[in-house]
Amino acid sequence: MPTVLVGANVNGKPNYLTVAFCGIVQAGPPMVSVTLGRMHYTNEGIRENGCFSVNIPSRHLLEATDYCGIVSGKKEDKSGIFGTFYGKLEKAPMIRECPVNLECRLVDILDFGGASEVFIGEVVESYAEEKYLCNGAPDIKQIEPIVFSMYDNNYWGIGGHLGKAWCAGKKFRQNINEDKNGNNR
Repeated sequence: MPTVLVGANVNGKPNYLTVAFCGIVQAGPPMVSVTLGRMHYTNEGIRENGCFSVNIPSRHLLEATDYCGIVSGKKEDKSGIFGTFYGKLEKAPMIRECPVNLECRLVDILDFGGASEVFIGEVVESYAEEKYLCNGAPDIKQIEPIVFSMYDNNYWGIGGHLGKAWCAGKKFRQNINEDKNGNNR
């Protein structure tokens, strides 16, 4: 699961929460979802301001990232942990130290009756320094994102390149139609 830091101003201060339940909803217009437990302090800020940020930390921010998931903003002020900046929406705090930042306008809140609520945000702007890009697109090798394994509660880094999407599977049909000697079945 991706590890991100969700940012929201709560009672006038930036607050950041570590989240692994984050995903793409659609590409056009670009939307993301973050699922937060109902008890989280950050939820108040998302509702209050109608926006939030999704910040993708690198492995170099592991300790601070994990800390933001351990400590509640209700009990401890997390506004000074990172350098904060604001973009177009002016109320979604973003983290300078994170390689990629997504500034999101709140579109909807989904309630499935469980312990969590799902916040859907339209990405109004994305931010990344040039050193984290390759030909204008995010470069996963430079970003070095953190991945969370929920079932053993461990953080991991990304390994090596495995193959090109929408290309790696093209030989699959050919390979299953040939036997071990290269003959068609």
